[in-house]
Amino acid sequence: MKFTLEYPSGAPGSHTSVSTGAALAHISRRAEICGFDAVALSDHPAPSAKWYRNGGHDTFEPVVALAYAAAATTSLKLMTNLFILPARNPYLTAKEFTTLDTLSGGRLIAGVGAGYLRSEFSALGVDFARRPELFDEALSALRSIWRDPSAPVVGADFAAIGDMHLQRPVQNPHPPLWIGGNSVAARRRVVTFGSGWCPVIADVGVSAAIRTDVIDGVAAFATAVDALADELAAAGRSLSEIDIQVEAPHVDVSDDESVARWQVEVDRLRAAGATSLCVHADSRSPAAAEEFIDGYQELIVRARPAPSRPIGMKEK
Repeated sequence: MKFTLEYPSGAPGSHTSVSTGAALAHISRRAEICGFDAVALSDHPAPSAKWYRNGGHDTFEPVVALAYAAAATTSLKLMTNLFILPARNPYLTAKEFTTLDTLSGGRLIAGVGAGYLRSEFSALGVDFARRPELFDEALSALRSIWRDPSAPVVGADFAAIGDMHLQRPVQNPHPPLWIGGNSVAARRRVVTFGSGWCPVIADVGVSAAIRTDVIDGVAAFATAVDALADELAAAGRSLSEIDIQVEAPHVDVSDDESVARWQVEVDRLRAAGATSLCVHADSRSPAAAEEFIDGYQELIVRARPAPSRPIGMKEK
């Protein structure tokens, strides 16, 4: 099981001290030391006050912030979770992502989604109703730009004229694309473009708010994973090629009963197909976040099998 730390900025109840460069660098380093595989930031370029008052959140611009985290770490993966791909020109996205992948030495995980806030798309000047079309177009364009940077790409609202001169990302053929969403269309995008899937396990109310199909528990999640496996097989691919990330169960790292419940839920998610858990740290202060991360280190150890000993080696 892999573990991604969602950087604790902008969430309801978070302290302003978490939204500083010093805190970002320190918490990212601590996550790396304590065994997290990646740090992630969500993406809300133009959140409305109404949405924020009703439980929404703000966040740093993810690529800029992840570049800052990259400079403070050496091996920690850097994930956008999730970058709103339809709201941006694919060439600008490719430039941002390639820059981050290059400066970090190939540590980018490009988690991308369709977005769900109508007001945000309006503020950005993008037609909200065209999200599915623009998402598919952007995924295809991004992959094409990465695989052959010199070849011009043309879309419905943009057109490169003549041969291009763009840098390739460090990762070959390109950084992993992890695609968000619960729908049949989201799974189709994973099959066509993805090396990761980020579904949301949530009740009807939350699913409606983020405009995605309902996966309301572990059983429904397992069914969706089985469907993805069938769709991958039909395309000549395997589920073993795909990372599947869901939110980690809530836990009080200082309470043994809470930790025991966490372990049971993690085992269920693993059995259902999850390979990565996104963890939300305490955001009340940098110190609270660090204390949570330090406590979570033992949980990460619990969730990973002990390294096997070579045959013939005895315990001391």
